[in-house]
Amino acid sequence: MKLLMLKDFSLSTTIQEVISVEFGMPDLATLGLFLTAAFILSITPGPGILYTLARSLNGGKSEGILSALGLSVGGLVHVFAAAIGISSLLMTSAVAFAVVKYAGAAYLVYLGLRTLLSQDTLSINAASVVTSKHRVSAFYQGIITEVLNPKTALFFLAFLPQFIVVENGNIFMQFLFLGLITDVLNLVVDVVVATFAGPIGQKLQANYRFRQGQRLTSGCTLIGLGAYVAVADQK
Repeated sequence: MKLLMLKDFSLSTTIQEVISVEFGMPDLATLGLFLTAAFILSITPGPGILYTLARSLNGGKSEGILSALGLSVGGLVHVFAAAIGISSLLMTSAVAFAVVKYAGAAYLVYLGLRTLLSQDTLSINAASVVTSKHRVSAFYQGIITEVLNPKTALFFLAFLPQFIVVENGNIFMQFLFLGLITDVLNLVVDVVVATFAGPIGQKLQANYRFRQGQRLTSGCTLIGLGAYVAVADQK
């Protein structure tokens, strides 16, 4: 029985190593840290949530869900573009990749500090549809809104490289894998917001302490993540 358990353990370890090398899967510790940070950030009210909420309140649940799907597709465009750029950068210079990673960590700390120090100016009505002049569907409006948002591209370039393990190889697949998880988490949250737009909108607008707690959690997560990466890479 003990021999069988050792064989099973060895087999599972080998499979995990093969998956890590061939498909760019991060190790469990890195994946756990990534999932925790990505989840906290996905549930923190930001432009995507406010956009979906505004569309849902104005056009109903179906319009909100279509808008969320559009934002998700637009986010995948940024993920794919960033994956190509990071992969090309690593093939060119490992030092350049390290510079980008440290710059990304610094940017995350900056975002965290800005989030903590920002004033409470939440306005759901401000999340208006930037392409409302064009009579296109909510889905395509969501795509356009996200693709044309440079902050999304910048965030992916700062956030995802912190969890890339160069030793695992296949940087492109690692980036796509992590980016897809981030995009799906954001989509799930946006769909929930669209489904329960009324109560969520009232809570965000009326509950100051709730917004303060969300901002504190998001800011500390960004700062902690940036600091952790900087310290971990020095060990």
